[in-house]
Amino acid sequence: MAGTETKTAQGAELAGVEAGLDALEATDSGRTPLRHTLVHKILPPLVAVVVVLALWQALITFDIVDDPTKLPSPADVGGEFKNAWLEGTLLGYIWTSVSRGLLGFLLALAIGTPLGLLVARVKFVRAAIGPILSGLQSLPSVAWVPPAVIWLGLNNSMMYAVILLGAVPSIANGLVSGIDQVPPLFLRAGRTMGATGLKGAWHIVLPAALPGYLAGLKQGWA
Repeated sequence: MAGTETKTAQGAELAGVEAGLDALEATDSGRTPLRHTLVHKILPPLVAVVVVLALWQALITFDIVDDPTKLPSPADVGGEFKNAWLEGTLLGYIWTSVSRGLLGFLLALAIGTPLGLLVARVKFVRAAIGPILSGLQSLPSVAWVPPAVIWLGLNNSMMYAVILLGAVPSIANGLVSGIDQVPPLFLRAGRTMGATGLKGAWHIVLPAALPGYLAGLKQGWA
């Protein structure tokens, strides 16, 4: 009996040592080496940029595209960036595009979020405009540029119209998809605790639909 107890104790100690070694291995494996990060995270995008620049320059060098107004060389583009920087206009150009994108996205967010809630919660509205939103989402935003230029001209209104037509359907459909995946138990529990109407939408529906909503936001921003 004593020998059996000793063997049992030794087996328990060995098991504890093995568990400790496994824990150490798991801890070590959680640390990503710098070389791994450089090779797998940083190097591939750099290689892709170099390949694109090489192909771009090859089109110019071998006269595949011989009209600089259609495709200027990388050196010409770099020279324009340098001149704009020296003249102090580069940041203004960048801010013009960024500000349009941010303001347009905020407007799309303000329109797409209540629209998505309405489509998801009201069956008549979903049947009426749900297919239209899906069709608009599948249409590339660039397809709206020619009619927007014809209707509104070359101005900020045209830019915002294209942004809204591209982003609002994505945001609304993303929210609808997220709400459709909310467990009914969450809604019943919210109603039991008095979270109904706008209060229920803010505290129950939107947090539970966040995965689909974020996917729609990402697509709308793109």
